[in-house]
Amino acid sequence: MFRPMRIAAVALALLFAVAPSARAAEVTFDDAARFLAGMQPSADSPLVPLTREPNWQHHAKFFDSAFAQLEQRQLSRIRNWADVNLAAPRPTMFYMFSGPDFLYADAFYSKASTYVLGALEPVGAVPDLTRAPRGAVGAALYNVERSLGSILSFSFFITKHMKVDLHANQVHGTLPILYVFLARSGKTIRDVEMVALDNKGGMHTGNDNPGPNATRGVRITFVGSDGEVRTLYYFSTDLSNPSARATGFLKFCETLGPGNSLLKSASYLLHKGDFTTVRDWLLANSATIIQDDSGIPLAHYNARQWRFFPFGRYLGPIDEFPGRYQERYAELFTRAQPIDFGIGYRWRTNESNLLLSVKVPGGETVPAAEATSSAEPPPRPPRPKRLRPPEPIPPPPGRFFWFR
Repeated sequence: MFRPMRIAAVALALLFAVAPSARAAEVTFDDAARFLAGMQPSADSPLVPLTREPNWQHHAKFFDSAFAQLEQRQLSRIRNWADVNLAAPRPTMFYMFSGPDFLYADAFYSKASTYVLGALEPVGAVPDLTRAPRGAVGAALYNVERSLGSILSFSFFITKHMKVDLHANQVHGTLPILYVFLARSGKTIRDVEMVALDNKGGMHTGNDNPGPNATRGVRITFVGSDGEVRTLYYFSTDLSNPSARATGFLKFCETLGPGNSLLKSASYLLHKGDFTTVRDWLLANSATIIQDDSGIPLAHYNARQWRFFPFGRYLGPIDEFPGRYQERYAELFTRAQPIDFGIGYRWRTNESNLLLSVKVPGGETVPAAEATSSAEPPPRPPRPKRLRPPEPIPPPPGRFFWFR
């Protein structure tokens, strides 16, 4: 028989364990996602009593308002744009430097059957909230709201905030955010499984040993509103050259390609020499690339292989990213078509740029070295206009979550 102290220690150790217990097994993945998203779980869920708490009801009201505004202002317009401009999307979409941003992956590529997201942020976990101490659930919901502040207002995560927000509280990492976005996008989660890739791109589950340089991630199986079963992968991975070459992440992605790629608010990393591996991989394995100007510099596309369709306005980078102005981009965007939504760092509708690059079927294959040799030294940029102070979505009365 266990002594009282040992029983207490075991209970504490299991408090937020991801491994299902008899009680935790009753909380389905989908119910957990709906609860975190401020949506009513199924009637027989153990989470139902927690929805009667004022903290959750405020949380639900807040997300109802924020996501309704986002749907009207951004997501519905992006889906309309994609329906018109993406004639034959591939089954797989790749989203590098994504963070947990399934929301925009789904908006641009709602017909994909497999989504692959890759970024530095850890996968994290969603604990059994029915076992949380009194007051802990409210703190967890607040942390989820805080983590989503910038993307709900401006269409992107602020990296330095994510480093804090996604490590705080018992609900941590990208998984809770993925849950919220899946639920709020009308998806039903069927299964969630932690996975790892070995250095050759092979996938391991359970107690399998992926060996050195393993890439950890999660595989989420979900059903869309059309009833089709789809798969979302999120991998925590360093995409700089040494890691991209040593790990199996890009090798795994290659087994799913060619696909469609999305690059948004990517910190201009693909402009740098230490991200050439993933940049060249994207150019070789993408049928289409949707990006803002923080993605692949235009000089690295081979004009014999790609057709370019510019949308919106190119005003150059914001002050936080000096030296990334592209003369070629500016020239291309003199003949751009308008868009009715904002995207990227210049998130206001009349300031955003979006480039759709389509690989020419049967186009001439050019070695990567030749394809990138035309890159010109970056010209001295004009000083870009400083963004006006952000105008975040106001929360409902009685609660304030936005942060600076």
